[in-house]
Amino acid sequence: MSHPASSFPRAAALALALTAALAAPAAALAAEAAPARPAAAVNIAYDEFTLPNGLRVIVHTDRKAPIVAVNVWYHVGSKNEQPGRTGFAHLFEHLMFQGSENHRDEFFGPFELVGATDQNGTTNLDRTNYFQNVPTTALDMALWMESDRMGHLLGAIDQKTLDEQRGVVQNEKRQGENQPYGRRISARLYEALFPADHPYSWQTIGSMADLDAASLDDVKTWFRSWYGPNNAVLVLAGDIDAATAKQKALRYFGDIPATATLKDLPARIPKRARDTEENIPDRVPQARVYRAWPVAEFGAADGTDLELFAQVLGGSAASRLDERLVHRDRIADSASVSYNAAEIAGTLVVVANVKQGVEPAKVRAAIDEEIQRLIAQGPSAEELERAKTASRAEFVRGVERIGGFGGKSDVLARCAVFAGKPGCYRDDLAALDKASVASVQAAGRKWLGVGSHTIVVVPGDTPASALPEIARAAPASRPAALPAPDARFKTVKSDVDRSQGVPQTQTFPALKFPSRQSAKLANGIEVVLVERHETPVVQVQMEFPGGFSADLGRKTGTASFAMAMLDEGAGDYGALQLSARKETLGAELSSGAALDSASVALSALSDKLEPSLDLLADVVRRPRFEADEIERVRAQWLAGIKQEKARPQTAALRVLPPLLYGAGHAYAIPFTGSGTEASIASIQREDLLRFHGDWLQPQRARVIVVGDTTLAQIVPLLERRFGDWKGAADAPAAPALATVPRPKAPRVFLVDQPGAIQSNVYVGELTAPTGDKGAIDFDFANGVLGGEFSSRLNMNLREDKHWAYGAYSGSGSALGQRPWIARAAVQSDKTAESLAELKREIEAFSGGKRPILDAEVAKVRAANTLSLPGAYETNDAVLDQIGADLRYGRPADYILQYKARNDAMTPALAQAAAKTLDPAALTWVVVGDLSKIEQPVRALGLGEVKVIDNDGKPVR
Repeated sequence: MSHPASSFPRAAALALALTAALAAPAAALAAEAAPARPAAAVNIAYDEFTLPNGLRVIVHTDRKAPIVAVNVWYHVGSKNEQPGRTGFAHLFEHLMFQGSENHRDEFFGPFELVGATDQNGTTNLDRTNYFQNVPTTALDMALWMESDRMGHLLGAIDQKTLDEQRGVVQNEKRQGENQPYGRRISARLYEALFPADHPYSWQTIGSMADLDAASLDDVKTWFRSWYGPNNAVLVLAGDIDAATAKQKALRYFGDIPATATLKDLPARIPKRARDTEENIPDRVPQARVYRAWPVAEFGAADGTDLELFAQVLGGSAASRLDERLVHRDRIADSASVSYNAAEIAGTLVVVANVKQGVEPAKVRAAIDEEIQRLIAQGPSAEELERAKTASRAEFVRGVERIGGFGGKSDVLARCAVFAGKPGCYRDDLAALDKASVASVQAAGRKWLGVGSHTIVVVPGDTPASALPEIARAAPASRPAALPAPDARFKTVKSDVDRSQGVPQTQTFPALKFPSRQSAKLANGIEVVLVERHETPVVQVQMEFPGGFSADLGRKTGTASFAMAMLDEGAGDYGALQLSARKETLGAELSSGAALDSASVALSALSDKLEPSLDLLADVVRRPRFEADEIERVRAQWLAGIKQEKARPQTAALRVLPPLLYGAGHAYAIPFTGSGTEASIASIQREDLLRFHGDWLQPQRARVIVVGDTTLAQIVPLLERRFGDWKGAADAPAAPALATVPRPKAPRVFLVDQPGAIQSNVYVGELTAPTGDKGAIDFDFANGVLGGEFSSRLNMNLREDKHWAYGAYSGSGSALGQRPWIARAAVQSDKTAESLAELKREIEAFSGGKRPILDAEVAKVRAANTLSLPGAYETNDAVLDQIGADLRYGRPADYILQYKARNDAMTPALAQAAAKTLDPAALTWVVVGDLSKIEQPVRALGLGEVKVIDNDGKPVR
């Protein structure tokens, strides 16, 4: 379950570049180009009704996939708590996943058995939501489950459950605070901006003291007070109609009595008489400046103008702060601005990572100068139109999905809860069209005056997680008084017999992968197309071999660095001009590398397809690799490597692969792909030109297109831009991927992270490549051990022991041997015990001491296969499937083979695949505070223990 913190803006993070995918066939021919069609206006048609008990139901029909998004929003967030009783809303988000009176088991269980996707729950300042996409035939099950926890929860919550989830939440809190610039920085910012009695002044996750003090009576009273149908909105979006929705909603929810109705709080935006500032030391690799103001709330007349102000100031790579701080003055490695519109107040937050050796005060001064210049002059007409286009495009891409963040059900629920009308997004789009240079300027002048708070995080010995939390005295009465239910609402009798348990889903939609067409350009480039016309967007991906593994024999990180430089200036555009052109077109254009491939991806609005393809061609064929831009990006890259080393998860992923594969192997590199500080420092322009010339060759390329176009239109457009591209005869061969023997004994490597409040545990070994005939079986078996929420590792370390926020395992995909990795971030004082539990679980799994059960096979089979009919809702999902199919040389009917093999799986077959893991050949990496954990880990006797630094070099 995720818990979005108080919404700091965009931050780039390199991640493990291994992906798992399925795929299928291609065929067909090309014809004359059709003219581009203008993008259709986005309209999320809906019906709504309210049940007698106050539950508001909103229905949107979308038949493109046989799934329904079920989205329940409770208008209850951390702002409805009291000082001394903070964290209750988020704690209840967790408790409501622990089963209910008529389903005494994990909430996820029935959903895993029907192949639900995109399932989660989140809490913020103003609301708690629960969402999942389920096959259409499983809608009754989903509504039974949601209604059972709304109306029949408290009998399932006892002291053991409370203690368990309290521990999970506290480890979630530790996990956030154990990161560089962790959650305490966010807390300090909000504590400064809002007075102590303001409901936005405390963290949604709550304080450790309040979580410790929460009693069973406290939390039950909290639930009885507010979690009724009259404080909730249910959105059903997808393969459903209003009549069916009304019948089912009344049947499952109609008999749930109302609680008290939470009163809407009026807007309360602090008027701060002066600017304030503080320096906070933290164990971080570089200084960071935060500047923040309390501003207008959600739905305020100034809201859209503030959003556009933030976009122009620092919302894109072409923004003013990027131009000034990153490109012109070169005093920051990154800068961003976000407008966060909450229900009773908003915040506008500026964040800048200060370049090494630069005084933070200089960056802060430059930020202020740019803000004042924008207020004084207003945005240019061109800047404003770019910002409007970017906002519209982001909305259009989001509502391609029926569920999840930014999807249709999310948009309708947010509008219903906060604005009182599901279609408020139309008002937002109208306000976007109406916004002017003068209105944006006026909003900046009105809100960004005196009253800011600045935090400068500076490298130091004291971690920010050590900052004391504000102690807030609890109200005298414990528990709080229970408010009277709202007498306006009535229940209706239901014929649901809950004693019969969860409704069983008997039938499921058939698997239908979207049909593909294919063609070739004059020079042989393969083009694969899937037409999808529901959203006016076209996705194009051009993929080449030559990912991280192509660095073998080159400077480590060359592939990633070269691909990242493609869109830092290309054709007639410098870096800033290219970013501005993308924003003008509403296009998203990115380039990057993965373990075995390099790619350039374009997401274009269909009415801007041709000029967007011009940019794609420039980036692929005509990158500028300007020396000045190389130096700028190099500095950012080196700062990024330092950030990776400071983050415990990426620190582990830097050192583990070289330990698994050994020196000289193409995969013996940091799996972030970023290289080393020495290698990146030594890269020259010639290295980038050589990589581009060797690997971005037309004879190696394939193009995948998914979206609002036709083969007759897209092939001539691609032909004009790529058909005359000639390949080189001397292009190098792909690197040989030698088979690596496993170590003869377990090994343990410790990386010191002084002051850490958690230990990040990673354990891995090598398994067969993605193309191996046993890969499907092994991945299936891993689902039992660590691939699902209810798998053994997570149930042990999170749900049983509550030592971790999560524990999972998996292999990803690779042309060579795949790394199987299990991971968990555990509280420091349980590090050795957690390693022992992981070892015990892996041994029992692979050796059969704890045999794989029929029920476990049924669960993993359902998760793997029943989710497939709805898995291709988005263009990205389809594109990823096709790309993986082509990359790994899978047969045209692979997806059917995958499903058939999963359907045929038995406990015996899964147990045989589990034996692939050898507990005697495991490699452990633990990142934590060695002053606390080293001796207990050594005492376990897991294997030879070595201490290494975050470059993988021996320390002692």
